[in-house]
Amino acid sequence: MVPAASTLAPLVTDTSTPETTRQPPSRRAVTIVGSLLAVMVVMSYVGDLMTTTWSNTHPAWLLSLNARNRILALVTNSLDAPTYYGIGMTRLLLSDPLFFLLGHWYGDAAIVWMEKRTKTWGQMLRQLEGWFGKAAYPLVFIAPNNPICLFAGAAGMPIRAFLALNVAGTVVRLYVIRRVGETFEAPIDNVLDWFADYRAPLFVVSLVLLVISIALEARKGETELTAYSHLDDELEGAEADSESKSKSEPAKPDER
Repeated sequence: MVPAASTLAPLVTDTSTPETTRQPPSRRAVTIVGSLLAVMVVMSYVGDLMTTTWSNTHPAWLLSLNARNRILALVTNSLDAPTYYGIGMTRLLLSDPLFFLLGHWYGDAAIVWMEKRTKTWGQMLRQLEGWFGKAAYPLVFIAPNNPICLFAGAAGMPIRAFLALNVAGTVVRLYVIRRVGETFEAPIDNVLDWFADYRAPLFVVSLVLLVISIALEARKGETELTAYSHLDDELEGAEADSESKSKSEPAKPDER
């Protein structure tokens, strides 16, 4: 397994602050974070479902539900700059501080939990951990996705640095997609016209794909939505697993 929070921490924070000073949150606080994340999952589901229906009729509503890159590209030419940047920034930044908090609260246990939640691409997640250990600050700027934000909190990155990098990176991302949208305006308009011509059948296809996706998640154990609904229990279990593993590992001899 690649280095977790205890190994990553010296790369982004003052090593004089020991890992044992990490204060566990109240169950109520974790429940609130889990509930907010669950709401955002539902919003993303609805956004995926309504992409072909709302991308050319209600672009602002669609962007407020789901700010994936493809949706940002589809709606950018239909929105003025303040609306595009305002809604896009808000939606993209909603979940990042929450994952940072989980990492800050639970450290190694949060990473164990994330690896369990992403079994289908666990190898990629472990690679992300390795990259984060080598380039924490650039990664938060370039790709502040859920795992990266979690690693930042677990590694003890200062909150001001995290927020500054996260906001700056998000602004750059929105700007680049805005420019791409302007460059490829004609092809994007063709896609939107196609959506308008086949709105009903495309909605049905989107609904079927969403149901299949959720069913496949449930078949593997539980869905992302149900996991967030009892996040406190899952993290406590991951914390117990992390402590058990650390106790079972033999102590490394001193290197002199």
